Amino acid sequence: MKITNLAMASVITLSIGATSGLAEDKKVLLKVPTAYTTNLVGLGTPLVSFKKTVESISSTIKVKIYEPNKLIAPFEILDAVSDGKVNAGWAYAGYWKGKIPSAAIFSAVPFGPEAPEFIAWMYKGNGLKLYQKMYDTAKYNVHVLPCSISSPETAGWFTKEINGPEDFKGLKMRFAGLGGDVLTKLGTSVSLLPGGELFSGLEKGVIDATEFSMPAVDQKLGFSKIAKYNYFPGWHQQATFFELLINKDTWNSMSVQQQSAVSTTCEANITDSLAESEAIQGAVIKKNIKERGVIVKKLSPETLEALRGAWKEALVDLRKDPEFDAVWKDLSEFRANYKYWNDLAFLPRN
Repeated sequence: MKITNLAMASVITLSIGATSGLAEDKKVLLKVPTAYTTNLVGLGTPLVSFKKTVESISSTIKVKIYEPNKLIAPFEILDAVSDGKVNAGWAYAGYWKGKIPSAAIFSAVPFGPEAPEFIAWMYKGNGLKLYQKMYDTAKYNVHVLPCSISSPETAGWFTKEINGPEDFKGLKMRFAGLGGDVLTKLGTSVSLLPGGELFSGLEKGVIDATEFSMPAVDQKLGFSKIAKYNYFPGWHQQATFFELLINKDTWNSMSVQQQSAVSTTCEANITDSLAESEAIQGAVIKKNIKERGVIVKKLSPETLEALRGAWKEALVDLRKDPEFDAVWKDLSEFRANYKYWNDLAFLPRN
């Protein structure tokens, strides 16, 4: 069943009350530069859904979307929102890892939780509280809302086969988030490039391989025209949160009803974005294999074990940062309890 914006709006309006008739609310225009083009499923499309839904339930909130680099460069969105150059932004917290090491935990974790578990920690554990605390501690003037979650990514697109962990050594690969720390341990030369530069990077040999997102997104960016080997599973990002950042002064100036409209729309957007992401990947993989000449393979157990070992090594370094360590401990404790349920409740996949 497709979750329509109208259906989402109806549910949200009932939950918070109709906000359109509140004359005391001042009009708010959220100017939102995005790190992802709005045609990318699960990355950019949820922002479009957010705009349609929140505007349909509140006559006092308008959202203007700016495509990547039209107003703010993708990797500058956090600073721009905090400094008040724009009053909102749409991005992925892993991009701020160089400034705030713990930020990457709130986007995706290697060998980490799948979407249901990640959502549970974020909304019913301490995730959301720690997410905001992270930005406050780092002195960023932003209010953060998880506003989308996507399905597992692929393990990457490669111009040659990956037969074992030794094949990562010397490889030039684009990698975002904590997965980059893992591959560095295996001798990979890791770089972080925005999505719009990846095809040319592969074409010019700047990189030998890349990861970016789910098959439906990667196909739009044309990776299969150059890198024919597409590996799974996405060990580094089994689920990925995307964030709506709002300048804290703007957020504090909004009425309770306006804040509720925004936050509840984001919560509904989580369901919609996950459903959208899950619905279309199989058809894309099928077409990649049958029509586009893509060689779809799974990483060997030996390779996955080496990646898991490298992640444990990377964690030793990452946990030297006190903020990272505190968030990691909290997530780990949540996952330890969740494991009792996870191990018993679900059917084996194979």
